This record gives sequence, C-alpha cells and structure tokens, in this order.
Amino acid sequence: MRIDNISFFELPELKKVNSTSNNINFNEILKNELDKVNDNQINAEQATQDLLTGKATDIHQVLIATEEARLSLELAVQIRNKLVDAYQEISRMQI
Repeated sequence: MRIDNISFFELPELKKVNSTSNNINFNEILKNELDKVNDNQINAEQATQDLLTGKATDIHQVLIATEEARLSLELAVQIRNKLVDAYQEISRMQI
C-alpha cells in the first residue's frame, strides 16, 4: 500500500520566488491550497458514503482519506491562526 504525501506542505508556487519572476500572487496560492483542503474533505465524505452504501469494502482506505482530510483541515486552521496573529501584531505596531 502506498501512502502519498499531503501536498499542502509542498508549495511549488513559493519556489518561483527565487526565479527571475517575482510576480507571486498570495491570493491565488491561498485559494489553490484551500481548494486542495476542500477536495480532501469532499473525497473523505465520498469515501465514507461509499463505505456506508457498500460500494467500498476497504475500511482502511476510508480511514486514511478521513484522517488526511482532518489533518489538512487542522493545518489550514493553524495557518489561519498564525496569519491572524501576525496581522494583529502588525496592527499593534506604532508608526
């Protein structure tokens, strides 16, 4: 059985910063990564529905999909918390 890495940790868009083009759009990166988190949630829900209806018989794959979705959502929430903390820290700075 092969377990793939969670792609949320790999941001190929950020590797482009060191190249000649510095036109990186934070909104697009954030949207793409949140779309991946959403896709993980949808896949986990579909796998659960398939298990409940009898279409899927391998409970391990369902549990792996569910855990991957949970971890990616937890990571997204932690990143959001860090961004909010950074914003609050910047807004408290005196100019």
